[in-house]
This record gives sequence, C-alpha cells and structure tokens, in this order.
Amino acid sequence: QVQLVESGGGLVQAGDSLRLSCAASERTFSSNAMAWFRQAPGKEREFVAAHTRSGGSTYYADSVKGRFTISRDNAKNTVYLQMNSLKPEDTAVYYCAARPTFVPPKTVTEYPYWGQGTQVTVSP
Repeated sequence: QVQLVESGGGLVQAGDSLRLSCAASERTFSSNAMAWFRQAPGKEREFVAAHTRSGGSTYYADSVKGRFTISRDNAKNTVYLQMNSLKPEDTAVYYCAARPTFVPPKTVTEYPYWGQGTQVTVSP
C-alpha cells in the first residue's frame, strides 16, 4: 500500500510558477511509476505528466508540454511537478498517483494509489 501526500498548491497569477511535491510513505516508491493528474470543476480528471519508475523517461499532456516538468527523487520518496508560465486554464485540483509498473499509463483507472489532491488556482 502506497500512501501519497501532495503539497505546494496555492493561488498565483498567470505567468507565475509553482512546484508541487508528492511524498510517498512506501519504501518501495522506486518500484512505482508516478504520475500527476488534475481535475478542474465540472470536468473529468485528466493526465498531466508521468515518470517511469527508473526516472529515465517522462511523458506530458500536450497542454502542459514545455511548461511543466516532472521529476522524482527516489532517495526522498518524492515526485515533483514544476509548473512554469501558468495559465488560468491550469486551475484545478492536482493529484499524485502511483502504479507498481515500469511504464506509466495515462488513464485514471489504471492507478491504484492516489493522494488527496492540492488546489492550484491561477488568476488572470
């Protein structure tokens, strides 16, 4: 069982940056592919970014490519999401997810472990 706790959300203006963190309780963190999803009000949860468990490859949604960067520190059992050039449409609750696999899927239903989410609000 992997427990995930996100932090780092907040209220920022368009063009600002934020870094989200997701700390995992499980010492087998390095066995999990990690991902970030987000859910805006009235919308379905969507894929944002993911990292293979080795840290060798990353994947991004087209809407965040070039602005967001996912990274992981296996020694700290933590995955990060650096968000630059934020836009109002990035406003959402951001969730961290884990799956004990090498390559991370991009669908919500394939992740067994989720954090509680952290709110990111970007004002115009």
